[in-house]
Amino acid sequence: MTAAIYCRLSREDEEKQSESESIQNQKSMLIKYALDKGWDIYNIYCDEDYSGIDRERPAFRQLIADAEARQFDIVLVKTQSRFTRDMELVEKYIHGLFAEWGIRFVATVDNVDTDIKGNKKARQINGLVNEWYLEDMSDNIRSVLDSRRENGFHIGAFALYGYQKDPKQKGRLVIDEEAAAVVREVFTLFSQGYGKTAIARLLNDRGIPNPTEYKRRHGLRYRQPTKKNSTLWKYSAIADMLENEIYIGNMVQGRQVKISYKSKKCLHQDRNNWVVVEDTHEPLIDAESFRKVRMLVNSRKRTRSRTYDFLLKGLIFCHECGYPLGVLNRPNAKGEETLYFVCRTYQRFTKNSACTTHYIKEKTVTDAVIAKVREVCEDYLTAEALLPAAEKAVKEASQESKTAAEISALQNKSANLTEHLDRMYTDRLSGLLPEEDFQRIFTRIKDERAQLEERIKELQQQQKNPISQTERAKDLVQRYLDTAYANRELLVSLIERIELTAAREIIVKFRFAELQQTG
Repeated sequence: MTAAIYCRLSREDEEKQSESESIQNQKSMLIKYALDKGWDIYNIYCDEDYSGIDRERPAFRQLIADAEARQFDIVLVKTQSRFTRDMELVEKYIHGLFAEWGIRFVATVDNVDTDIKGNKKARQINGLVNEWYLEDMSDNIRSVLDSRRENGFHIGAFALYGYQKDPKQKGRLVIDEEAAAVVREVFTLFSQGYGKTAIARLLNDRGIPNPTEYKRRHGLRYRQPTKKNSTLWKYSAIADMLENEIYIGNMVQGRQVKISYKSKKCLHQDRNNWVVVEDTHEPLIDAESFRKVRMLVNSRKRTRSRTYDFLLKGLIFCHECGYPLGVLNRPNAKGEETLYFVCRTYQRFTKNSACTTHYIKEKTVTDAVIAKVREVCEDYLTAEALLPAAEKAVKEASQESKTAAEISALQNKSANLTEHLDRMYTDRLSGLLPEEDFQRIFTRIKDERAQLEERIKELQQQQKNPISQTERAKDLVQRYLDTAYANRELLVSLIERIELTAAREIIVKFRFAELQQTG
């Protein structure tokens, strides 16, 4: 028989060293027990500083993976609570999957043994008691932490960037001068007119590590980077910094609340529910400077960046970094406003060689994509293939009534567009709509209205000069084919994503395998 030994030391246990006596005691006890039973030891799995409710314990996850692979016959623990305090996991593994995998579970101190009949109720009672204990402990801890928050003590695992925990007084913050200098510079730059993205780019160009990377470099056990650019400053980090009252000496906590003691997920709290205690530590930024920066932040929030409508919106991605491409509006050689795609990763982190520009006209990409869609769909969308269906539709419908109804609908739509243009004029005159936005939207709506008027004239002419059902069907098919490939609904239904390479190659990835093969 082969046994896997599992040991765990929880956060609620007494203060310990990195390889604590508690862990050592568990190991020694379980090794002796296994040898006395004549069992071979497959491996010893240890999780230190992890709660019994935590499902992502690394050694625990490895134990489960090895159990599923049938690498051993027995899971050996000191107590059932060392394995888990979660009743759901008790049922899932001890009473469920372990039995399916042919694995015996033994807890020496609890006298738990899945090979002993009638032992199940005792295991379930243990599970309930352990979970109740954890729930009560969670409530008690929450009560203590709430009290400490309200009294202005810092209770987080890490101090906010710019500060460090006071080694002489638990729950207090002292200034970290190295990081504080960066914080002060960020506030100064923003007050001088620099934007958040520009500040982030400036810090990255100087090789200054972002708050997460700064913690890691200073030996704090912080989460490891998961993405290529996770060590760089971003817009969001600058934005959070400029609005955090901790920098003026106020302790701000309770921004998030855990859903339950069983989950690590948190819900964002309304600002009214934050716990704010003033003057708890030395400020990095004086109150007046902070107030002025907040005013600047709020004023810039009201000046929203423009958004652009284009046929392939939401489908364009960078082939190298995988992020959606941004859109810029720049004048071409003739001075005409033109949309361009550009990699946002490159824009933000140019000097860090995070990606390349991918700069290309939106029209160039759109034309190429439409041509590709036309190419791969030409076997499916032909006049010959569509004509029978069109003839049937024309025959079944009352052309006269449908024409009249279509004219009425188009006239209503045209009238609505006219009203929209009138409102735009008013917004422009009142200053709500910038001139550039007005001209862009005005041109688009005017062109759309002109197309509607042209269609209305065609339909009115048909009413005067009726044509055969066959001719109507052919006309319908031709009009569909003329517009189908530039129809956004069709493109979105066919295309999963479009990727643009550094060499400006356009890669169209279709949703359907038969189209992908054709393309």
